[in-house]
Amino acid sequence: MATYVVGDLQGCLDPLTALLEKAGFSVEGDRLWVVGDLVNRGPQSVDVLRFLRSLGFAVTAVLGNHDLYLLALAAGLPPKDKLGDTIQPVLDAPDRDVLMDWLRGLPLMHAEGAWAMVHAGLLPQWSVPQALGLAEEVAENLRGDNWRGFLLELFGNKPTQWGESLSGWDRYRIVINAMTRMRFITPEGVLELKPKGPPENAPEGLIPWYSAANAAWRTHTILCGHWSALGLRDMGHVVALDSGCVWGGKLSMLRLEDRSVFQVDCPACSLPGGSD
Repeated sequence: MATYVVGDLQGCLDPLTALLEKAGFSVEGDRLWVVGDLVNRGPQSVDVLRFLRSLGFAVTAVLGNHDLYLLALAAGLPPKDKLGDTIQPVLDAPDRDVLMDWLRGLPLMHAEGAWAMVHAGLLPQWSVPQALGLAEEVAENLRGDNWRGFLLELFGNKPTQWGESLSGWDRYRIVINAMTRMRFITPEGVLELKPKGPPENAPEGLIPWYSAANAAWRTHTILCGHWSALGLRDMGHVVALDSGCVWGGKLSMLRLEDRSVFQVDCPACSLPGGSD
């Protein structure tokens, strides 16, 4: 049995099925981990959700920012009409409710052995066990009867700094923003959500989240996506897997047992520009 971890799909099913075939993935014996952003911008968001759901216990996926945005739209959030969004076909699908129930049952974070998977990253103050507990607090609300009301309160950029005393919406919001949107922080671990460029061009006073000294999560190797400008990078303590499939780049997958990398090109998913 092998465990494969694939980067951001963003509605690109054909590259995923080609990549699984290339790696020799077996649904009967292997496992597939997905780092989030299953939907949006690509042309096959509905098909991606249906395919992953069909894999049953063979798949383990975490939520990304695009997935939460889809759930919020399903909950009644007015759409932002962003150029390039391709979410509406999911909302119009006859099995929409089944797909939304499956999606909101996914966690923000998953950990096994020495590995931990999250869409964007972890704040340096958080150990992996603490982060898993915080992710579960959010998951309980997403699985609950009031999931619609919960999602409609979550969008916003504040607070920007973690504190044990945070509660309610402030607590949930910073957990979600860190785990699904974060790229840069201050050396003290304060979130800065606006910059999106490559880590080499970090704005003055900011560092990539994974560069924080003495981060409590360093007991594990973090598997993440979200940052297409970062690309595929195995940095030892962090493996970044978003290699820009939806922007005409590649879809990347890591086999955990030997850290082998598998890639396929994504021309059919190519969109102009380049943004997460």
